[in-house]
Amino acid sequence: MKPPVWLLVPAAVGFALVAGPLVGLIGAVRWSQFFELITTDASRAALLLSLKTSSAAAALCVLLGVPMAAVLARFDWRIMPVLRALVLLPLVLPPVVGGLALLYLFGRKGLLGSELQTLGLQIAFSTTAVVLAQTFVALPFLVITLEGAMRTAGDRYERIAATLGARPSIVWWRVTLPLLRPALVSGTILAFARALGEFGATLTFAGSLQGKTRTLPLEIYLQRESDPDAAVALSLLLVLVAVLIVLLAYRRSGTLADRLPARAG
Repeated sequence: MKPPVWLLVPAAVGFALVAGPLVGLIGAVRWSQFFELITTDASRAALLLSLKTSSAAAALCVLLGVPMAAVLARFDWRIMPVLRALVLLPLVLPPVVGGLALLYLFGRKGLLGSELQTLGLQIAFSTTAVVLAQTFVALPFLVITLEGAMRTAGDRYERIAATLGARPSIVWWRVTLPLLRPALVSGTILAFARALGEFGATLTFAGSLQGKTRTLPLEIYLQRESDPDAAVALSLLLVLVAVLIVLLAYRRSGTLADRLPARAG
């Protein structure tokens, strides 16, 4: 059943609010110099670094986020609301605050930073810091996507496999993960997209060192003052990459109702 027709009015306003700034950005681009502006040495270095660190952050999100989602979806502990709130915290926390928190954990005088210094490891203001900052802000996207998928799928097939004698690890690898594959792909792509656009936590925790920590969003911020045309061109490039990533995630995931077996009644 279709919703009331009057909902089209606020919906149109919402779509315009999202699309309007993008139209303005497109109109501000100097198209005659577009490719020249986005292919400078600094721009290419920033884009390459962003792609590398975002890929590493997405991989780290998978490594940590899949077990986290499984715990949230399958265990019934009293502490679960607290754990879920911790997962959601980076979504509502200002990125600068997240960067400060990471700095006071891994920084030279941080909770773990001083211990790491004695081992000859310095994380803050390094490429590793970029990956950690991106992981911090992107992890909730993967966890929420997978937890929702696990709850939608239910545990019927897992229980059947268990009754047939399969061990928990076998059930996990051969039943649970194959069912979650569409959601895992979607969540990973969205985490990558969020990591690609991260700015505040990266700047606070990793700084802005060209070729080392200066990702594409940081390069755009710096170019905004020195070369506005380059900033606009790079902004549009980042928007295009993000749109392609989101479209890819949408096409790969589809709807969980179409991809996952029906939940047992």
